[in-house]
Amino acid sequence: MSLLQGCSKRRRYSIELPAAFPPARRCFIFDSVRVIAGQYRGRNLKNPPGMQTRPTSDRLRETLFNVLAPRVEGARFLDLCAGTGAVGIEAVSRGAAFVTFVDRVHRMCALIESNLDLCGVPEEMTEVIKADAAEFLKRTAKGGDWRAGQGPWDIVYFDPPYAEDYAPVLHAFGEQAAHLLGEGGVLVVEHHHKNHLRDALGQLRRWRVLKQGDSALSFYESA
Repeated sequence: MSLLQGCSKRRRYSIELPAAFPPARRCFIFDSVRVIAGQYRGRNLKNPPGMQTRPTSDRLRETLFNVLAPRVEGARFLDLCAGTGAVGIEAVSRGAAFVTFVDRVHRMCALIESNLDLCGVPEEMTEVIKADAAEFLKRTAKGGDWRAGQGPWDIVYFDPPYAEDYAPVLHAFGEQAAHLLGEGGVLVVEHHHKNHLRDALGQLRRWRVLKQGDSALSFYESA
């Protein structure tokens, strides 16, 4: 059973999930996060004081967007397990047409909205959704009309806590890629470099892996 509700001047929706989806623990980090390039270049984003989170590092985001550069302009972008929203904000700064931010922690959703306001991102270009990632994908694949941005995404970035079980979300993409990714769309998964992900997820095939420190980025697209 779900409860959908608008929660602030930006379009935000909340899905109350059963107890089977408890919040995952996140690791502490206090490094600053900034927008690297584009319209909002140099903006320092807020980190959640006293809260456990692991934002994608500036260096790893730069590597990510170096690869995605030809795809970002005009794209529909999904920042899944968005945390501070740094990756999605980087996407809109570089020309993405619409960004959906999903996180299951209410405080992180509020932080994302605060960072969007800090950068001055137009409200009609984003939506912030409080939901478990796998449940969100399941509902989206069914074609629910509770989202502001309709249609599949061109780029999806999935970055859960490294200790979390990746299988439910990866399974959802394997089963429902046609409903979640547009033609030529790409799924990027950030993970610990020792976490060896599958090379194939249904019709999706991994075509590139980039490693940087303890982190790795796996890129998938339709075969």
